[in-house]
Amino acid sequence: MKKRLFAVLLLIMLIGVVAGCGGGGEGTAEKDTIVVGLQAEPVTLDPAQMTDFNSTRGGREIYDSLIEFKDGSTELEPGLAESWEVSENGLEYTFHLRQGVKFHDGTPFNADAVKFSIDRQIDPNHPYHDTGEFAYADFTFGMVKEVQVVDEYTVKIILEEPFAPFLANMAMHSACIVSPEAVKEYGKDFTLNPVGTGPFKFVSWDPGVEIILEANEEYWNGAPAVKKLVFRPIVEDQTRLTELEAGNIDFMVGILPDDLQRVKDNDQLQVIEQPGMHTWYLVMNNQKPPFNDVRVRQAINYAIDKQGIVDNILQGTGVLAKNMLPPVIWSYTEDLHDYSYNPEKAKELLAEAGLTDGVVEIEFFVPESGSGMQQPVAMATAIQSDLEAVGIKTKIQQLEWGTYLDKVFQPVDQNEIILHEMSWMGDNGDPDNFLYILCSGKQWPPSGFNEAFYKNEEVDALLDEARKISDQEERTKLYEQAQKLIAEDTPYCVIDHETQIVAMKKNIKGFTLHPTGPFRFDKVTIE
Repeated sequence: MKKRLFAVLLLIMLIGVVAGCGGGGEGTAEKDTIVVGLQAEPVTLDPAQMTDFNSTRGGREIYDSLIEFKDGSTELEPGLAESWEVSENGLEYTFHLRQGVKFHDGTPFNADAVKFSIDRQIDPNHPYHDTGEFAYADFTFGMVKEVQVVDEYTVKIILEEPFAPFLANMAMHSACIVSPEAVKEYGKDFTLNPVGTGPFKFVSWDPGVEIILEANEEYWNGAPAVKKLVFRPIVEDQTRLTELEAGNIDFMVGILPDDLQRVKDNDQLQVIEQPGMHTWYLVMNNQKPPFNDVRVRQAINYAIDKQGIVDNILQGTGVLAKNMLPPVIWSYTEDLHDYSYNPEKAKELLAEAGLTDGVVEIEFFVPESGSGMQQPVAMATAIQSDLEAVGIKTKIQQLEWGTYLDKVFQPVDQNEIILHEMSWMGDNGDPDNFLYILCSGKQWPPSGFNEAFYKNEEVDALLDEARKISDQEERTKLYEQAQKLIAEDTPYCVIDHETQIVAMKKNIKGFTLHPTGPFRFDKVTIE
């Protein structure tokens, strides 16, 4: 009888332990671990090569930059640089570095590491320039003439010409400082073996399964309370939500609009929202027919019921876009050419362009999922229907996110795509980060992100001038002129500006969304 009683008691204890660790809507995150459900597999953990949310969200906290954005805003504050000065002519930036900081591999952070991290990206003769493809390098550092090591903890960056957004650029992920010794050791495999100075250290990456980071207990700004971060790629939105509700993950992005209220009504979960520096758009290759004709591009804009997509598919999780620049960024204007839904106008423009007999079926490339891409397949299907109604037939081709990016960012002479979806999230709160990077003729892939291969010399001149002057009022005038010209040329068809939305377990405290998109867990606690 004693043995049987002991066995029963043991069984009850085991059941209790399992119940305490299990998920379900009533489960809570472990005291020291947060498991994050991402929309897709990160492409890289090398900050100089990151171009998408999944990568920055999965790896940004491995690193620090000289300057950081404050929590919840794009205001600047000291990071690895304790202070800095700018010369009167706006060409020399002198940074005074934080002392005593070490990379996760134990090597010291110093001025040599800063020079290495920048030169590696911009100098084709640098011995480690071949360790990656640095899509952001020209945008972030294209105006850098030289990086000088003044002494162990002082570095001077000299520019070719004044550049107004430079300090804001120095807080972007592409300006993060990497361990020179780790790059030298791993070469091109640094992306799989990342080493920085940030609040979390890389542990492992099991492709398709998870990325694991652990707290940097010697972090210069204080060790995080969360001891482990796990990032899991879960492409299907409904599956991701089911995993959250079951307690298998603690935090997720990409909530389907139909499910948002259900999540808000779950007393074990919390939802955080913020207007985003985000634009979702359709990309037309301006260098290839039929989209090398502005009338066809304008017809596409009239043909698509954008408000219908916002209302019926996104259901209020985004706002109608009238401009490539989001309303939350200064210099935004709505004094532009109006492309309200008008299929008859679209047909007229197509006829003017000589396409009265319809258009040969166009391959329409769409990602299965992806950072900032909202509901890419559902949105593509609606767009396909609208285009067919005015005589443009499309064939949707779905690709996995990483493969999609590889195909999209090919040089113009090698690029076979003429129509695809994309989104952009601002990196620094400056109009330059949208208008120049997406619309300058100098930013064609693979050197930049102007995937439409759009070029207008007048627009280029305005964008170039706006980068050189520091007076925000004068810059605003130039950007407003550029926005009007871009709208007339309509190299893209803008659909909406997404609202940032994440859901997490209720016992996760202190998390705030950042306008630039990457997540910050270094000050988060778990009750």
